[in-house]
Amino acid sequence: MNPSTDYATEFARRVALVTGSASGIGLAVARRLAAGGAALAIADINKKGAQAVADEFRAAGTQAIAVGVDVTDPASVQNAVQATMNQFGALHLAVNNAGIGGPVAPTHRYPQEEWRRVIATNLDGVFHSLQYELPAMLSSDGGAIVNMGSICAVNGFAGVAAYAAAKHGVIGLTKTAALEYAARGLRINAIVPGFIETPLLANATAEERAQLVALHPNGRLGTAEEVAEMAVFLLSDRASFVNGSHHLVDGAYSAQ
Repeated sequence: MNPSTDYATEFARRVALVTGSASGIGLAVARRLAAGGAALAIADINKKGAQAVADEFRAAGTQAIAVGVDVTDPASVQNAVQATMNQFGALHLAVNNAGIGGPVAPTHRYPQEEWRRVIATNLDGVFHSLQYELPAMLSSDGGAIVNMGSICAVNGFAGVAAYAAAKHGVIGLTKTAALEYAARGLRINAIVPGFIETPLLANATAEERAQLVALHPNGRLGTAEEVAEMAVFLLSDRASFVNGSHHLVDGAYSAQ
């Protein structure tokens, strides 16, 4: 780490797009990037929520726009990236964070329509995002991308066949894209969070939460801000030789 890094200006003159950034981990990442001076495209299927975040950022002096995006739809993703380019003239950073959970069921009973829905959001959505972010970054003289994985990307987890398959796919996609674009000035990495305090857990019972906590040797769930710190490191010049890898933020879950 460079001790002279000024974290308040680390992302000055950088433009970032974060999908799923109206809440949860995506919002924490966007706030951290804004604190570092980045201009933000707040992209979310919840356009009203994205607009509220963008308004908050602008009131605090950050350049920001809200973009509605459905990552399962390539045209919607293309429009989001183009809106970012139109507004700011470049794209340097992206976090492909949008995702959903899906039902819990054994594989032979997993609903096929839910399989398709989870894969379409969690894996196809990252693929669509990369397809439009990469050319935009190449035209902006390089950049960095973080794809959001999960502990289910490197571990099995009973009952979540579609989610685990999609997140494993995100790791493979991350490594492949990193190899393809490394020589062209782009870095692509992934984060592997454990169970994190986000709105996705808002409806969990006390018993369910206790079970999730027990999975982590650290004895608690992670926070969105802890994941955001890893994301901004990977996006920063401090991680200039980090490429094609995935990084655990899981309270020692995967060490067991």
